[in-house]
Parts: sequence; structure tokens; C-alpha cells
Amino acid sequence: MECSAVLFDLDGVLIDSTSCVERHWHAWAAKHGLDGDSILKIAHGVRNVETMRLVAPHLDVEQEAADFAVNEVADTRGVTAVEGARDLLAGLDGARWAVVTSCGAPLAKARIEAAQLPMPAALITGSDVGRGKPDPAPYLLAAEVLAVPPGSCVVIEDAPAGIRSGRSAGMRVIGIAFTYSRSDLHDSGADEVIDRLTDLRMLRSADRPDILSITIA
Repeated sequence: MECSAVLFDLDGVLIDSTSCVERHWHAWAAKHGLDGDSILKIAHGVRNVETMRLVAPHLDVEQEAADFAVNEVADTRGVTAVEGARDLLAGLDGARWAVVTSCGAPLAKARIEAAQLPMPAALITGSDVGRGKPDPAPYLLAAEVLAVPPGSCVVIEDAPAGIRSGRSAGMRVIGIAFTYSRSDLHDSGADEVIDRLTDLRMLRSADRPDILSITIA
């Protein structure tokens, strides 16, 4: 694939926060008498407040989500960079790329710092949009910030909600089978599915420095 910009999801793509995410959702579920495992089946890639609306509409979900975020920001134990993430981002120096995540800005920044990854110049979070993934708004905003047409972007995602978001935005999507199965990602509309981030190669064209060439190992 050739593109003008690459848009990365964060959790499950550039960082592994699985243990942290599961820890907080199980604690929250236990507090409210809910099943944590059932919540985790739908929570990945979706804003916390929207997950809470689905599983506990009887609660003050805005306040619950705000309290949940405070607890997550204070706890980055177990957050690490995915294998290959540092090298891949280092190779994009000067290229147009963004991180597009469903978590809020304070949490995104805390996790990026905990994983010792470079802070993206373009960071689109759940705080920046009225509707999160699977709505196309997050990825459309990223294209706008980077000043590139949506059709010239490639999205790297690990969750069905994010894949549907990118596809609805008119973008090509590469799924990484980190959190969900390959079939789940294909069924959600991914153009290609890979097993790990290290399967990707991204090179800038010598004669067209504004274009990235993406290949799959």
C-alpha cells in the first residue's frame, strides 16, 4: 500500500496495556455487581463512557467514566511497548502519522510515556470527538489535523470497532490480531490482517518523500 499518512490505534497496536485494562474493568465490574469478562468482550477499542452506557445505563456513566479515567492515569503498571513499535516509529521521522485512541488525552499520554514511545505530534483521543469508534469521527479528525485526504490514509488497528471506524472514514485498514482473532478482524472489514506489528515495513519514497510505502513481511 502507498499512503500519505499512517494512523495508529494505541492499545493493542503500539502498546500492550492488556493487564492494566483488564485489572481496572474487573475492579469496576465487581464494584457494581457486573461480570467483568462480559464487559471486556465489548470494551476494547471503545470509549469507556460508551461501554458503560451499554452495560450499566442505570448508573451516572459520565461520572463513572471520569472516576475510571483518574484511576487509570494513576496506574500504568504493566504498560509496555509492543515489540517493534519503537523501531517502526523511529523510521517514520519526518513522515505524517498520528495516534488515534479511544482513551482520554491524559491516559494516552501517560501510557505513551510509560511505554517510552515518542509522543506523536498528532494525538487524537476520545476527548476530542463527540462520538468515538466505531463512528468515523476520530479518524476523520486525524486526517483533517494532518491535512491529508481520508482516502490517502492507512489505519493500523487491533479491534473491530476501530476497523469499522477507519473503513467508515473511507480509509484502508490493516488489522493486527493482537486482541481479537484474524477472522474477527477480516469480518469487521480489514483490508489486510497481520499477526504482529513486526510484520509491517514502512519506507519513505526517495523521489516522493511525502509518500509512504507499506509492505507486509
